[in-house]
Amino acid sequence: MEQHNNILGTMPVRKLVLTMSSPIMLSMLMGAIYNLVDSIYVAQVSDLDFLALSYAYPVQLMIVAFCAGLGVGFNAILAKRLGEGRLEDAVNAACHGFLLYGAVWLLALIFALVGCTPFFQSCSDNPVVVQSGIAYLTICCGLSIGLCMQFLCERILQSTGHPAGFMIVQGSGALLNIVLDPIFIFIFDMGVVGAAVATVIGQISGACIGFFLLWRLRRSFPISPRRFHFSPPLTGEILRIAAPAIVMQSLSSFMTLGLNQIMNLWSETGVFVLGVYFKIQSFVFMPIFGVNSGLIPIISYNYGAKDAPRISQSIRFGLQLGVCTGLAGTAILSLAASPLLRWCFQAPEEAVQMGVPALRMTALAFAVASVSIVLSAAFQSLDRSSCSLLVSLLRQIIFLLPIALLLIRVKPELVWLCFLLAELLTVAIAIPLYRRTVVPRIRALEW
Repeated sequence: MEQHNNILGTMPVRKLVLTMSSPIMLSMLMGAIYNLVDSIYVAQVSDLDFLALSYAYPVQLMIVAFCAGLGVGFNAILAKRLGEGRLEDAVNAACHGFLLYGAVWLLALIFALVGCTPFFQSCSDNPVVVQSGIAYLTICCGLSIGLCMQFLCERILQSTGHPAGFMIVQGSGALLNIVLDPIFIFIFDMGVVGAAVATVIGQISGACIGFFLLWRLRRSFPISPRRFHFSPPLTGEILRIAAPAIVMQSLSSFMTLGLNQIMNLWSETGVFVLGVYFKIQSFVFMPIFGVNSGLIPIISYNYGAKDAPRISQSIRFGLQLGVCTGLAGTAILSLAASPLLRWCFQAPEEAVQMGVPALRMTALAFAVASVSIVLSAAFQSLDRSSCSLLVSLLRQIIFLLPIALLLIRVKPELVWLCFLLAELLTVAIAIPLYRRTVVPRIRALEW
């Protein structure tokens, strides 16, 4: 444990950021791949089933938002406690995770039992879409215990300086899902239900592998029920850091819901194209969020260790990685828009005609968005979570939805530029906010 945590304070910064971020980027990219594969296989069965998955996507994002938001709290608390040399407190915080992530699963289970049907009935009048969506979402929500425990294991492994374990946990579940998808969907002829079953099996297997890896670390990081002492102050501290992150992550869900409704004002084909965009853009944003997640324990640890130069260098290099990833994503999606729509998603001609220019316009926002995402890691790690929340609100709700609504009323073909315009306006606010709130805290460590 000491060796793994020492790298957070001693390894050269560029190498450290790559060491911490690369496995997370790869594992998140793997997660994006199996999410995309799910959709591609379902699209081969029926475009209505794919539309059902598009409507289900915001609910799945909401569950992930709670899990990822709690992960931010754990990353910050665990890494800071370890940086301060408080191993017992770090272990106790990890033990609290089982309680909190279990509560997230219970909320998802309740929604699966009573919320899926009214949700889909409010989304679509097509009975095929409603029936497929209810079947898919009931399974994914009701059996999301695997997803919750997988997130818990990943965040503990990451915070204790084992990013490779993070990659193994998520990557193994993703690979199993990719293998099982065609078996359940086509060979067993289960369609959209098969996609859901393959998803939850992959998540549960990932959680089991995560538990095994934590068990192997029992000597250096001894998680045990005997070491669990429920602490309201500790729970409050975790939730205080996690709450803005949960809200921030859940904004993607509300954004998707809002954009679906706005696109319905124009054409249901717009909802189809938007669904394709959200599946594809995860290939770009998941690696950038990997940089974000890799930076959080690095910044938190060195903040606890009062090492200002390493904090500044980490943020600067994280920005460089994020922008380069965004530019690469823009180039690739601009070139591959038509083949993706025609060959991968079996899009009808109307969707292809709308989707090719749409995907090229949305891709312009990737590099700009990466700046806001990376700066959010600095805000969260240095106890400025409210600033991170504000940035996310601006880019995903406050700017994006009104701009989209305005463009679809004025010139629908340009509605896809709403992403770029919202990101530009947000960065114009995020950079001065960073200089005013984060930079002084870093400089204060030098005194």
